[in-house]
Amino acid sequence: MVYQRSSQLFAEAEQVIPGGVNSPVRAFKSVGGTPIFISKAQGAYLYDEDGNRYIDYINSWGPMILGHAYKPVVDAVTQRAALGTSFGTPTALETEIAKLAVSMVPNIEKIRFVNSGTEACMSAIRLARGYTARHKIIKFAGCYHGHSDSFLIQAGSGAVTFGSPNSPGVTPGTAQDTLLAQYNNLAHVEQLFAANPNEIAAIIVEPVAGNMGCVPPAAGFLEGLRAICDQHNTLLIFDEVMTGFRLAKGGVQELYGVQADIITFGKVIGGGLPVGAFAARAEIMNILAPLGPVYQAGTLSGNPLAMAAGLAMLQAINSDNALFARLEQKTTYLADGIAKALTAYNLDFTINKVGSMISVHFDASPVVDFASAAKGDNPRFKQFFHGLLQEGIYIAPSAYETWFITDALSYHDLDHTIAAIQKVAATL
Repeated sequence: MVYQRSSQLFAEAEQVIPGGVNSPVRAFKSVGGTPIFISKAQGAYLYDEDGNRYIDYINSWGPMILGHAYKPVVDAVTQRAALGTSFGTPTALETEIAKLAVSMVPNIEKIRFVNSGTEACMSAIRLARGYTARHKIIKFAGCYHGHSDSFLIQAGSGAVTFGSPNSPGVTPGTAQDTLLAQYNNLAHVEQLFAANPNEIAAIIVEPVAGNMGCVPPAAGFLEGLRAICDQHNTLLIFDEVMTGFRLAKGGVQELYGVQADIITFGKVIGGGLPVGAFAARAEIMNILAPLGPVYQAGTLSGNPLAMAAGLAMLQAINSDNALFARLEQKTTYLADGIAKALTAYNLDFTINKVGSMISVHFDASPVVDFASAAKGDNPRFKQFFHGLLQEGIYIAPSAYETWFITDALSYHDLDHTIAAIQKVAATL
């Protein structure tokens, strides 16, 4: 494929945008080469500025569960735009989508809409601290909760330690209130509680991780977190920015039967527009301003275009009782095809999948946390990525990102993808 126009656009963008992109992973730093500039999308396909078509496994990093330019969403946004794009006042539309979301998700009574997953997780942490009157939180290595200061933390030395910032601009004072645990390791979590008695406000976790590739929770892990939180009067926060309304109508809580205290949303809930949300039972949510002392606000929160898109998306998901079975069947079909293709060339690999999330790790050992994900053969992944790109298959440009399956994918698309993977595997 030829990328002349994309190369020109990237060179222009670098002059006026840091790194030429507005979100770092788009710059292809993990895989090398020049990022592809997309001009349009439809269904399961992306089209770049050079006229190349790709089968899309990024799907805007998750939101496009029903495909790009999904007509009910496009129609809803178009009709809303004609009535005005932003008011800064309440609208009936906000209540309508709130009622629907609350009806779909277990264990929540009230929800507040924001503009991104980062904002949702940042607000959820503030809410948890305000509710518990404690300062510290536990997060897990390899779980990404947005770029708020509290979350940009890496491990210090030793098993039980304060975190240290891994981005300039994050202060040591902020970092010391974030404790880092190992994903799927309950013993490590218990050590942190023992070392910080009556200080931990919340555990925040991607209940199915998607930012070290797809990493499922081990049997009993989520249940164990729930029990630990109950024992220590700590809140459990499920970051369902990726998984909410994607793995089940009610998200991971429904899928695994484990209830969190606060849930954050993004991606699917906005139908492709910038929307995030956080939700909990009423006694927790009622300490938010204007009812309570915990302040959170946003001029564009509840924007009518975003609410219209999100409502159309949730209505479509809620009305289709076969959707998640179809998505899982397609994901399993793809996983089986990938495994067969890679096995034919004696390549070491592990495939993780949950529902419509899937990732390929070039290592034969189980991938259960960030340390095991980091053992993968990244040079081989780079070759894999660029080989598939040349075949018209667009996967995430990082070994540490999950792929997202959309219902718009046909089995012909999946067969084409598997054939492309077999062709590329022969070169690895």
